[in-house]
Parts: sequence; C-alpha cells; structure tokens
Amino acid sequence: MTAAAMLVALGIDALVGWPRWLYERVGHPVTWIGALISALDRTLNEPARGMARGRAIGLLAALVTIGVATGAAWGLATILPGGWLGVATTGLLAWPFVATRAMHDHVTAVADPLEAGDLPTARRAVSMIVGRDPTQLDAPAVARASLESLAENTSDGIVAPVFWGALLGLPGIVAYKAINTLDSMIGHRTPRHEAFGWASARIDDVVNLAPARLTGLLFVLASGRPAAAFTTMLRDARHHRSPNAGWPEAAMAGALGVRLSGPRVYADRIAEEPWLNGTARDPQATDIRHGLALFRRAMMFLALLLALAVALVIISWRAGS
Repeated sequence: MTAAAMLVALGIDALVGWPRWLYERVGHPVTWIGALISALDRTLNEPARGMARGRAIGLLAALVTIGVATGAAWGLATILPGGWLGVATTGLLAWPFVATRAMHDHVTAVADPLEAGDLPTARRAVSMIVGRDPTQLDAPAVARASLESLAENTSDGIVAPVFWGALLGLPGIVAYKAINTLDSMIGHRTPRHEAFGWASARIDDVVNLAPARLTGLLFVLASGRPAAAFTTMLRDARHHRSPNAGWPEAAMAGALGVRLSGPRVYADRIAEEPWLNGTARDPQATDIRHGLALFRRAMMFLALLLALAVALVIISWRAGS
C-alpha cells in the first residue's frame, strides 16, 4: 500500500507544509542529508587530483550518501506496524520529502509583488528559487524564471519523490531525495564540482527520466488545452539543456501559451539556452497565477492516480480472498 502512504504524505504537506516552528526545533531531513554531503565534500573533494580520480571519489561519496539515507529509511520501515496504521505512519514519515506547499508558497511570493509592480521585491523572491542573477531580470524574465522553477520543481520536488515512494515505499522516497540533494549541492559544472559531482548528476538524470515525463503529462492533462501542451512538449523538450527538465517546462509553456527558457544571466556567465515555445509571447505576472492554478490541478491528477492505484490494490486483494 505504498501508493496510499504517498497519498497521505501529499495530503499532510498540502495542508501544513513544513511548519517553521518544527524546522526551528528539529531542522529538516533534507538538511540532514545536506550536512552529510557537505562533510563528504569538505573531506574528500580535492579538484587537483584530476578528472578520473575526482569522479571515482565523487561516486564513492554519492554511494555513501544514498546508502546511509536509504539504510536509515529501510531500518525504520522494518519496524513499522502493518495494515492501515503502517500506511499512515509511512505517510507521516514520507511527508517531509514532498514539497507541494513550499513550492506553491515560493512562487506565490513572486507573483504577489510582480502583480503590484514591485519589481525589486519580485526579484528578491525569485532569487530564492533560481540561481540566475536577479538584478538582470526584467518583469517578463522574473515571470519566466518563476514558471520554469515551478515546472521543474513540480517534477523534482513532488512527482519524482512520490513516484519512487509509490514504487519502493519509504526507502524509495528517501533514496530519491538523497540523490536529488546530491545533484543540487554538488552536481554542477564548476571547477570544484565538475569531477566530484559528475556521478551525482548522472544518477539524478537517470532517476528523473520517468518522473519528468510523467510531470509533463500531468500538466498536459490539467491544462485545458492538451493538444497545444502535448505538441509543445514533444517538439521542444529535447532542446532543453537537461534531459529531464525540458519535459515539464515545455508542457507548461504550451499549456499557458507563453515562451520559457531562452538566454539567461548567471553571476559569472550568460547561458544561451534555446526557447521553449519560442514563437509565443513573454509571460507576465498573471501567467504566474495561471501556472499556479495549473500546478494545483496537476497535483489533483497526481492524487487521483495514487487513489486509483490504491483502489486497484484493494480490488485485487478482495478478488484473491
């Protein structure tokens, strides 16, 4: 009944998120994983060792992180009760690894000031969810950045952990978050992490192959204009720099009738990225609201899929008894 547990986790997170008072007292499981990654990075990462050795040591660090996190989750799973109490307990333990409420709140924090014409505040808010230089962003660029983050993080922060949790239970969702945290912390092509983070980035690419495409399909189903969303996704997703992020981003671009991605400015460089749905108009603040509405509908479809999976399991149990 792992799908039922993931449905519980989604429901709890949608209702309360991860409260600040709880974070101030115990932190967050993802930050615990991040602390381990930081310690391994400080201890093992020596860029002067060269590419091959750096990749090997980085692979070791990734395997240690994934092994420790997954082992702890597996140990917990083995002592949980059976039946519906076990489902509820697993869902409660999986709750911190789903970021539905946080994602919605972060993007809303961009939409509110942008609609009010307060570009500086909107820039500060968007800098919390993207890595590009906010001082270089005009209003359409702020809107694009927030929608791209919403699309990509719907996959990385919600659909992918739920997908692996539904397949493999608590160890699955924790293993995924360990992999995704590795990628976000060290999976960058910087002088320090190009070798050390290589394995983490590749592993993250693999585990996101199916969830990213599922996220794109959820946006298509929830869009109200499925033909446009599906066509844009199939045509443009492969042009994205990432083998996975292009699927939800292109689907959202087609669903909203706007263009996303394109050239962007980071602190030390300009990335000449291709456009997704490039012949469409630039997004505005109102399109962020439309994107959030699309996100909410997509999450309802995800919950419906989980509920359907639970129903099928119950039906099969009754048929076999």
